Amino acid sequence: MVAIPLAHISWAIADNADRKACDRFFIDTFGAEIAYEMLITPEAEAMGLDREESLMMIGDTMIIPIAPAGAGAKEGAPIGDMLRRSAAPMRWLGLALKTADLPSADAWLSAKGFKLHYDPGMEAHYFLIARWQVLGVRIEIIKQDLPDDPRRDPAWTPAKWRDEHPLGIEGLQSIGVSAPSLDAARALFADRLEWPELGSRSLPGDRAYCAAFHMGDTVIEAMVGQGEDSPVAQHARDVQGVYCMTFKVKSAQAAADYLRGKGLSLVGDVEDRFAVAPEQAQGRLIYLTGNDVPGYPPLGSRMREPAHFPALGVI
Repeated sequence: MVAIPLAHISWAIADNADRKACDRFFIDTFGAEIAYEMLITPEAEAMGLDREESLMMIGDTMIIPIAPAGAGAKEGAPIGDMLRRSAAPMRWLGLALKTADLPSADAWLSAKGFKLHYDPGMEAHYFLIARWQVLGVRIEIIKQDLPDDPRRDPAWTPAKWRDEHPLGIEGLQSIGVSAPSLDAARALFADRLEWPELGSRSLPGDRAYCAAFHMGDTVIEAMVGQGEDSPVAQHARDVQGVYCMTFKVKSAQAAADYLRGKGLSLVGDVEDRFAVAPEQAQGRLIYLTGNDVPGYPPLGSRMREPAHFPALGVI
């Protein structure tokens, strides 16, 4: 098993003005705090910066909405075009995972048959696995520290999101990925990536069945829609990749009352898991639940414990 900690979850926004509105939504609703901003300045634009993004913390989970800007705002700019293609409701850009040793990660994943991509000049910092190889999930394996990441500070704690914010977020419970079948999900996550399967369960609110895999410091739930017209089946067919994320909260009822008090519409079941309607949540599905799932690992980021990939031939 390679226990790979989650560095961040990102998604693309086509218009940079909408990215600013996205930031405000997460700050106002989830108590998100901006750890670092990458913004276009005259100096940055002269260096070719092609996007703007805010690295935002919700508890110990980092989320990054990214929009083309500067050089990326022009049609034909590689990053800008990629972000515009990827900017659609219910489409997340992907996951970044942290490793302690990039060459070992390259060797291990290449031996597993993954084709890796390096951006020129960034070979010592990260590489990418295109979304077509991972059930629609773009994966970035990073070596570098994220700028101003508070999780690097041993004295930092996300407890205020649990104890002080009305949502009472205790941590990220899972990331849901739409899949064509559980066989396909097991072949990828359990066999190739060697993430242990934790079990399977029904998700009635999504009209789906899922198999759960222990990625390292969170859980990947591979979700298969029950019926071709189910939302998850449609997502797997038309969008692919990350379908949702789920935060564990202290009190589901208190969290629901808080969100309704802000005039937000909820989908799902407060007794199971529920979310702000995606059209009010920047087009993404972010669930909250008051329930633990038997067999799931304890909540909490392990970003201070980056993955060490095994040497080839060593078990």
